[in-house]
Amino acid sequence: MKKTALISSILFAFILLISSHADAQDFAGLDKSPMDAALYKTSRNAPVIAKVIYSRPQLKGRSVGSLAPNGKVWRTGANEAANVIIYKDVEIGGKAVSAGEYSLFTIPGEKEWTIILNKDINVWGAYSYNPDNDVIRVSAPVTTGKELEAFSIAFSNGTMHLGWGTLRVNVPFSN
Repeated sequence: MKKTALISSILFAFILLISSHADAQDFAGLDKSPMDAALYKTSRNAPVIAKVIYSRPQLKGRSVGSLAPNGKVWRTGANEAANVIIYKDVEIGGKAVSAGEYSLFTIPGEKEWTIILNKDINVWGAYSYNPDNDVIRVSAPVTTGKELEAFSIAFSNGTMHLGWGTLRVNVPFSN
């Protein structure tokens, strides 16, 4: 009986020790520019053709042009350059792109944006952007829409939509 009580006491102490470490983990607060992903599919139940992983900066009273200046290469989001994974060969803006993983950069403009897929991946910002590693560059016209506080990417009807503030850029995707 004493042995059972001793084993029970040791087991209880062990469980107490383990459970106290579960609460000791410090979790970071919410990211100021949270990550998001947009999926390109031909229908709801169809397989994913492409995925864009990006961080969503907020305007917070600033202008789009102050955060993504016209004429300068932008990482297309916040933090790391946006990441594009293409699972099967596609055309983007009428140009062929092989399945693979790429960084998405853009060059904002007043009337059109240049959309760039680049071979360099896992790069922070656009600081090390190398145009020699571009896979494609396509132009897409700028339009307007309702106000969006957070930079957003979405796919619908074979088009990748970029939106921020009232700015909209639509890039055709096809497979």
